[in-house]
Amino acid sequence: MCGAELIELPEGVQRVAAALQEKNHPHSPVMLDGAARTAQQAADALGVAVGQIAKSIIFKRIEDDVAVLVVTSGDRRVDEAKVAALVGPLGRANAAFVKERTGFSIGGVSPVAHAMPGVTLIDRELFRFDEVWAAAGHPHGVFKLHPQHLVVLTGAPVADVVEVPEEEDALDTMARENAIKTLAARALSISALAENVPSPCVNVCRMDTGSGLCEGCFRTIDEIREWGRSDDAAKKAMWGHITERLRQTHPGAFA
Repeated sequence: MCGAELIELPEGVQRVAAALQEKNHPHSPVMLDGAARTAQQAADALGVAVGQIAKSIIFKRIEDDVAVLVVTSGDRRVDEAKVAALVGPLGRANAAFVKERTGFSIGGVSPVAHAMPGVTLIDRELFRFDEVWAAAGHPHGVFKLHPQHLVVLTGAPVADVVEVPEEEDALDTMARENAIKTLAARALSISALAENVPSPCVNVCRMDTGSGLCEGCFRTIDEIREWGRSDDAAKKAMWGHITERLRQTHPGAFA
């Protein structure tokens, strides 16, 4: 990214871009058309699984008021007790604290280029994916990286910092069945679209180890990875594969 391109970006994104350049990171920040303040919004905009969004969660360490950043997978919840066991007792960080310590507003906190030094931990669950996306200093800004790049960029350790996913209960089963019906209904409408083909993500981000498919969108991990860089024709082809898989495994979803 050249200097002229940097000037066109918001100030926070410029700082992130400069930090990435300094570390020779291969991917520059990109600006999304819509805000990506939540992991789901970012995933929808990028056409990736929610788990591929490296979200930034900030706590305040009680003993010294240092900011503690946990970079976690978008489909996981941070376990505050696990984090406290690693760094010390924690308190909640309000918007003013986050802005002061990181230089970024909530919804755009990047894992790099913070205004003040702090403590960072990287969620090991991110390593389920070859490619993830992190905030780039602005609600519309993101940048692509491999989870290992987070270690290189931040110097932070990888740790177990999230709650253990609960076993699927009756409500989870119902949610998944409803998601499959929603996916089937959307699949039927895709053939009429020539452009702006929507992502198949339906908020269920869990890979089935037997089939190798996401239980929500019925894509392989490679298809999830390729979605963001595919054109509309390729996306429609993926939808064709999804439709075929759904008809084979859940024919009743099309009833």
